[in-house]
Amino acid sequence: MSKLTLGSYPHMLGFEQLERLVERTAKAENGGYPPFNIEQTSDRSYRITLAVAGFAEEDLSITVEDRQLVIRGRQNDDSGNRIFLHRGIAARQFQRSFVLADGVEVGEAIMENGLLHVDLTQARPETVVQTINIKKG
Repeated sequence: MSKLTLGSYPHMLGFEQLERLVERTAKAENGGYPPFNIEQTSDRSYRITLAVAGFAEEDLSITVEDRQLVIRGRQNDDSGNRIFLHRGIAARQFQRSFVLADGVEVGEAIMENGLLHVDLTQARPETVVQTINIKKG
């Protein structure tokens, strides 16, 4: 059985990048920590919310790398002088990645009650009509 690709359809030209994007998204799956929500807040805006209880603002970083939103968390383990009888809240690091479509821009990030909110907006695509002149050969 052969793998069906977008290049198999003769009327879909230039979609190789979309195919690579889908493959990259499948590889970006990184478990269930931290849990997150994605909500549509209007016709062209979204909000990603991550549960980051125990992380301070300085423990978190948000970057956009090659059309990919990357949120990282790293806590300093300050338990050197503390004695735990039970340790159920680990100081663990994480990285969450979200692939962004063309035209999606990252807005502000807000930390509130242990939740990190990252707002995204999508620009309206321009409608382009182009007339191509036919030359004599």
